[in-house]
Amino acid sequence: MASYIRKTICPYDCPTSCGLLAETDGIRILGVKGDPDHPAAKGLICRKMRHYEKSVHSPERILIPMKRVGAKGEGRFVPMTWDDAVKEIAGRWSRILEEDGADAILPMYYSGVMSVLQRKCGDAFFNRMGACDMVRTLCSSAKGAGYEAVMGQTGCLDPRELKDSSFYLVWGSNMKATRLQSMPALIQARRQGKRVVLIESCAADMDVYCDQTILIRPGTDGALALAMMHVMEEENLADRDFLAHRTNGYEAFRKTLAPYTPAWAEEETGIPAEVIAGLAREYASAPAPAIILGSGPSRYGNGGMTTRLITILSAYTGAWGRPGGGLCGCNPGAGPYVDDRLVTRPDFRKKPGRRVNINEIASALTGSRGEKPIRSFYVYGGNPVASVCCQKGILEGLLRPDLFTVVHERFMTDTAMYADILLPATFSVEQTDVYTAYGYCTFGTARKIVEPAGQSKSNWNTFRLLARAMGYGEEYFKRTEEEMVEELLAHPMEGLTRISEKEWRILREGGVISTAFADHGSFRTPSGKMMIYNENLEEAMPRYMKSHGGAYPLRLVAVPSAYTLNSVFMDREDLSSGRGPMTLMLHPRDAAARKIADGSHVTAFNELAKVEFTAKITPVVAEGTVAAGGVYNRTFTKDGLLVNALHHERLSDIGAATTLNDNTVDVRPC
Repeated sequence: MASYIRKTICPYDCPTSCGLLAETDGIRILGVKGDPDHPAAKGLICRKMRHYEKSVHSPERILIPMKRVGAKGEGRFVPMTWDDAVKEIAGRWSRILEEDGADAILPMYYSGVMSVLQRKCGDAFFNRMGACDMVRTLCSSAKGAGYEAVMGQTGCLDPRELKDSSFYLVWGSNMKATRLQSMPALIQARRQGKRVVLIESCAADMDVYCDQTILIRPGTDGALALAMMHVMEEENLADRDFLAHRTNGYEAFRKTLAPYTPAWAEEETGIPAEVIAGLAREYASAPAPAIILGSGPSRYGNGGMTTRLITILSAYTGAWGRPGGGLCGCNPGAGPYVDDRLVTRPDFRKKPGRRVNINEIASALTGSRGEKPIRSFYVYGGNPVASVCCQKGILEGLLRPDLFTVVHERFMTDTAMYADILLPATFSVEQTDVYTAYGYCTFGTARKIVEPAGQSKSNWNTFRLLARAMGYGEEYFKRTEEEMVEELLAHPMEGLTRISEKEWRILREGGVISTAFADHGSFRTPSGKMMIYNENLEEAMPRYMKSHGGAYPLRLVAVPSAYTLNSVFMDREDLSSGRGPMTLMLHPRDAAARKIADGSHVTAFNELAKVEFTAKITPVVAEGTVAAGGVYNRTFTKDGLLVNALHHERLSDIGAATTLNDNTVDVRPC
């Protein structure tokens, strides 16, 4: 049978939502490569997606519904039919609703698929049920809240605008692992003689792409931003005209900067005072400097405040509105393109549900905070055992004999091992959807290319079956996913109101379009100005705020891997073998003080858990810091405990977000 090419979109948690060209014979996916017509990626895709077909057709894939027959966590299952699976799930849920109410049922999803329809359609089902409402703030919600506190809905730089920047401050962003499509702009900038400075607690991957690397003590990024603004004020380097006329609260804020000297910041950050002062001068002298802000600095108890301070720093040069000037890495101001409410159906919920923060799943499952424990846990598009904090607490909850757990998955993940019923899930090429890139001004559609393998079903089709079994008769649950995509496109939002007929044709057939960049000189705030002072916040005036910290001497940070993405791609031996064992990076002086040799087995421990790693000694991690790279699974450890076992459930100051970088440990040889 002859093969042909179909366009599709990468479904995973990346700011680009890259375009893909899938070669198919109509039955199988034969190969995947980047789509050169994609307006942002231009054909550049990461190593993880270059052989996407290996995952789609993996022999390890779950292809039939299954029921647990062994102990929870043992991973022993027997096949069952979809009819029997749906009947049992609906029966168990009906009893729980009658006995304990809807707030005893907790759905959980996160970034397993980053589309609109397949990611969010479960909201409608659980809104109709009245089940718990999960607060999904696992990644960068503190960064989003901090940026919005200053900029409102103003769009930041789309990465494609970085070509016009004159100086680059890469702040807490491993772009090679998480923003690969922006790397060509950085590389080209250096060829043109433009300076790139990296601020990081762990500079692995990015150090070689930058002219200067400044290692910072974790959780102290706000101190550096304040000290830089102190220098710019003291040396008359701030654009006071811009700050006086285009911001709210500048005069009062500048009076607070006196204590934040470079010498003070050196004590906080570990960065020499002269380096801080030199960086402030270089940043201030650039006509169009860009801060490329990652999510790492926001994953602390002070993460929202830190983002506010870095965003305010971006205003201190007056570069907003100049081509390439300002900040990149937050909300680019794209869209909205489609009305998510057509998918999530908040109108189905008749009364507010119990709210459970995703970072507090362990407490919800165990009832450790005195609340009624969850009776049923439905997981799709997520793997909390491997990726959510307080892993031991999550495992304790999943082992409860009275907890009914359903997992809709493609592979036997660490979470799937604890399921009572396993349902087989589809890949993106086996379903239809629309995609909004959270880091670029692009929007796209991807049509189903091949039929689902085995008996796997998409989220949409699974919830249709469950709705019928629960007696939910709304017309919404009778539509096909193709009809839902047409419904979304038939009711375009602001981002699609001015596109051309050619662009509409691309969306109808399947593909990605680019929309206009934000006007960075027009601030979408209530006052029309940047909000240095924000009266709507408890901490209205920005200040330095310490992170949670802890009693142990080493700060633990989690850093991304270029070989895997969150807990995705564990099925791919070609990728997992490339990154090697579960590694903990230490500074040479910290390793020497503990008599730890490179490549030796070590145990990191705190009050929550003890986790074994392989030591990697490197000068690109800040002294007093240890860095764990990537997310692994239980097969890499003796007792199944991963780095998230060392993470507390504590939340950020604003945004109710994860603080996974805000934990302390000590390390000893095994």
